[in-house]
Amino acid sequence: MLRRLMTLTALVLTAGWLAGCASPQYLQPSPERTITVPSIGQGQAVSVTAVDGRQSEQIGTRSGNAMSTSVISVPAGTLIPGLQDEAERALRDMGFQPTTQAADGRPGLTLTLQRLDYGRQDSRPMLDKAQLESVLEVTARRGGETYSGTYTSSLSQEFALSPGLKKNQAMVERVLSDGLNRIFRDQALGRFLAR
Repeated sequence: MLRRLMTLTALVLTAGWLAGCASPQYLQPSPERTITVPSIGQGQAVSVTAVDGRQSEQIGTRSGNAMSTSVISVPAGTLIPGLQDEAERALRDMGFQPTTQAADGRPGLTLTLQRLDYGRQDSRPMLDKAQLESVLEVTARRGGETYSGTYTSSLSQEFALSPGLKKNQAMVERVLSDGLNRIFRDQALGRFLAR
């Protein structure tokens, strides 16, 4: 009787573990710019727009198999407004007045999330590795001039057990936050907007 109960418990735990691995994850990261930015603006208004340029909201799978049901997705509906807020906060901290309204003659900044990928590969015996990459592009316009930049961030993390939703969300937040830091660390971008 005890043996049958232990077998049944092991089967239930294994089924639960397998179901958890196969279920999709919908992440809602909240990336943040964490670096200090120089105060170079003089109250100029700057139009700001954040755009999702990705082909798909699916960024990868937890198993590393493209045919897997354990997909990881980051919906644009929650991510893009967060990137918009962070771009506005950075410009405000730089001394500009960010606005979502475009106007003739007003400088503008478009932040585009071009790519967000989650890959997985075997690392060492008993360990797997998650590899994340984000690509953010910025296009700034002032008068008839344009400044463009591409900011790539990557993260590799080894693990023995497949990461859960919270861990994956934290890794995605980290790679996107690094991308935001790279953008607003770009002194040439700040100088272009401040001219």
